[in-house]
Amino acid sequence: MNLEFNKNEDAMRLAISQMKQRLEKIKEGGGKKSIEKQHEKNKLTARERIEYLRDPNSPFIEIGAFTGYEMYAEQGGCPAGGTVGGIGYVAGKQCMIIANDQTVKAGAWFPITGKKNLRLQEIAMENHLPVIYLVDSAGVFLPMQDEIFPDKEHFGRIFRNNARMSAMGITQISAVMGACVAGGAYLPIMSDETLMVSNAGSIFLAGPYLVKAAIGEDIDIETLGGAETHTAISGIADYKFDSEQACLDHVKKLMSLLGDAPKAGFDRIKAIAPSRPPDDILGLFPSEGKPYDIKDIIDCIVDGGSFQPYKDEFGKTIVCGYARIDGWAVGIVANQRKMVKSKKGEMQMGGVIYNDSADKAARFIMNCNQKKIPLVFLQDVTGFMVGSRSEHSGIIKDGAKLVNAVANSVVPKFTFIIGNSFGAGNYAMCGKAYDPRLIFAWPTSKIAVMGGDQAAKTLLQIQVASQKAVGKTLSAEEEASMLATIKQKYDTQTSPYYAAARLWTDGIIDPRDTRGIISQGITAANQNPEIQPFKTGVFQV
Repeated sequence: MNLEFNKNEDAMRLAISQMKQRLEKIKEGGGKKSIEKQHEKNKLTARERIEYLRDPNSPFIEIGAFTGYEMYAEQGGCPAGGTVGGIGYVAGKQCMIIANDQTVKAGAWFPITGKKNLRLQEIAMENHLPVIYLVDSAGVFLPMQDEIFPDKEHFGRIFRNNARMSAMGITQISAVMGACVAGGAYLPIMSDETLMVSNAGSIFLAGPYLVKAAIGEDIDIETLGGAETHTAISGIADYKFDSEQACLDHVKKLMSLLGDAPKAGFDRIKAIAPSRPPDDILGLFPSEGKPYDIKDIIDCIVDGGSFQPYKDEFGKTIVCGYARIDGWAVGIVANQRKMVKSKKGEMQMGGVIYNDSADKAARFIMNCNQKKIPLVFLQDVTGFMVGSRSEHSGIIKDGAKLVNAVANSVVPKFTFIIGNSFGAGNYAMCGKAYDPRLIFAWPTSKIAVMGGDQAAKTLLQIQVASQKAVGKTLSAEEEASMLATIKQKYDTQTSPYYAAARLWTDGIIDPRDTRGIISQGITAANQNPEIQPFKTGVFQV
């Protein structure tokens, strides 16, 4: 056991190290030269601004750090989607901080930038978190304007969300530290208060070059839309400052004035450390897809002795139970990746959802909604059981019950993809499409419609059949080469980095951070007192 544990731990530590190396590269934004140019202008980078603004030694959950990873190569890339954002604390208040990264194409918006900013706003709206915008952006990336400008989930949705959050009573503060151009000019003005840095921040619908082309007027940036203009003449901005630091200091003062709002009332008691050391989680997860007991993983995350299994002897390929995480009451739904014996004495494959486990999980989710207990999903699922026995037993019907319960759940949901996330199993275990408040992946995760081997063989069969249809027969060597090519492409697309780049997840984390993220996620969810009545759709019985 020790040899296997050590092997698993070494593999996980290597995966974490590789993830952190990639993350450090991403944190350079547009590169060291671009950062130096910022500093030469007495401007901080997006990450430096956030670091200066937030409370020292307080938690910060970055959202979408891997957004845009290895995308837009022809355009020079878009590290972190050109925006840095996450949940942090300013003047003791938990909030969402969103900062344009001016070192990446002058803070211009790529299509993935829009998707990330909308996700950050979505999290703020769901949790009633105040939002601080640190604005420094050249606006839409014009070569790709057709992919970011006109659609429902494009650039304009940002300002719709500004208006909706204002109506919801969510505080929004904008600090304009650089360019704020064209349509983007509406964001700070639709915030509650707007701060500007003199001789750096500017707000206008059209810059000097466009003004000259449109109406023949010669005018400089400061006169057209600088801090002096907008605080003394137009009245658009509320405050001006001589430095970024002074501007950010005032943001802190404004945040310190916010009153306490009603809470959702999720239950919390004094926290107890987990019964297993946090580092154990690294050695418990298998490096080669071998079976393991998910309860061991759970013991590394929950408060010691707090886990109470639900229907422990029934539907064993999904483990359900109540627990506490950092004192918060939670309900856990987790895939069991080891062979288990069913109620009928049959052996069931781990990581697969059977009829009985789907029924159990659906009932447990309804119970948590009844009791107003947040849900935590730990995904390592290869899908629902297939074959004539399962189909005749109504696996689709039972799976639909679970999907129905997840989709209609009104309590906050938090999803962690720790291993496989394949097919409809992704949906049933609260994938991105089912509105988890936060969804993170471990470096060991894989997301796809099916496993790489199965998918590659299926696609190969289709291609071989198409060749036969036109009278061609592939040799064994040609089939092997084609299979390898298909599998390599498919494996790339199942990578956690591929998923995080496209915001299928909110990021990739060290497994040891899982407990802290859940705790901060529930703290955020507790800020929204509005919980809708729990209702489900029609169940097939």
